[in-house]
Amino acid sequence: METKDILVFIEQRNNVIQNVSYELLSEARKLVKQIKHVKFEVVGILLGNNLGQLPHDVLNHGADRVYVADHPELSHYSTLRYTHVISELIKQHKPDSFLIGASVIGRDLAPRIAARIDTGLTADATKIEINPNEENTSELWITRPAFGGNLFGTIVCPNHRPQMATIRPQVLDADFYQLNRPGIIVNLPYKPMEDNVRILNRIEKHQSGPDITHAQILISGGRGMLEHFELLDELAQLSGGVVAASRGVVDKGAASKDIQVGQTGKTVRPRLYLACGISGAVQHTAGMDKSETILAINSDPQAPIFSVATIGIVGDAKTILPLVIENLKHHKLKHH
Repeated sequence: METKDILVFIEQRNNVIQNVSYELLSEARKLVKQIKHVKFEVVGILLGNNLGQLPHDVLNHGADRVYVADHPELSHYSTLRYTHVISELIKQHKPDSFLIGASVIGRDLAPRIAARIDTGLTADATKIEINPNEENTSELWITRPAFGGNLFGTIVCPNHRPQMATIRPQVLDADFYQLNRPGIIVNLPYKPMEDNVRILNRIEKHQSGPDITHAQILISGGRGMLEHFELLDELAQLSGGVVAASRGVVDKGAASKDIQVGQTGKTVRPRLYLACGISGAVQHTAGMDKSETILAINSDPQAPIFSVATIGIVGDAKTILPLVIENLKHHKLKHH
């Protein structure tokens, strides 16, 4: 197939590039390094209005080239307009693969483009690699949770290009940055087009509490802590952490969906994840197993959470947490 390069959709909102786009640029750099038989580039596509220095930021984070469509009609996301611009670029440039963040926007945009350019799409992926069983290939093996997170399926797209995937935010590392990195910025022409959907009003969603995806310390409770979430709140206040919860707790109405970790919640990567009374089903661990340190407290020594934990304590979190809280209080008093 006469296709080349890895194309990455650079998502911006209010002229702020979303972190998932940096994660994808870093991952694309790792992938092109493994494709040695042909020269692949990492290519970004950025749509918006008055984008200023953002294209240079995309280059610094790993793109060799960035295509930019800058027009007032593109300032806010439009399914129709974004699909049109990106599909036309794909037809001209013929990328080998196209990566999109599995954000609300990415989940809306990706299937529309896949249908328009007649290719396959793997949605909500958690891992991407080059086919390890073949040499001189650019075939992607894309892994995603299946059957509600009980299994993981690896999906390939052997007969169509580009290979497309949406990738869940926070599962990859945004670890590539090089200041003033050289690269090519290409301005795409944009002709105004009628959109059948008119946005009459935009209401910003206000985060009611701290965002668990940005917390460095997460104190997370499962069904075992259903009646005792005040212990988690107290420990979070003392440690500078944020409270999170498993799906079981959210389903019972004891915690809001905003703080749910896991397959159907949010993916988190704190420095410390304290799992209290969480059994650790695959659906939950898929959202937190990349945490730097995982401390699990569970009364069942066979609980699956211990297989991903850095430190495991077999015991009842309801009796252990008060001791931790007292210890922290004593420690703080001593230092005052």
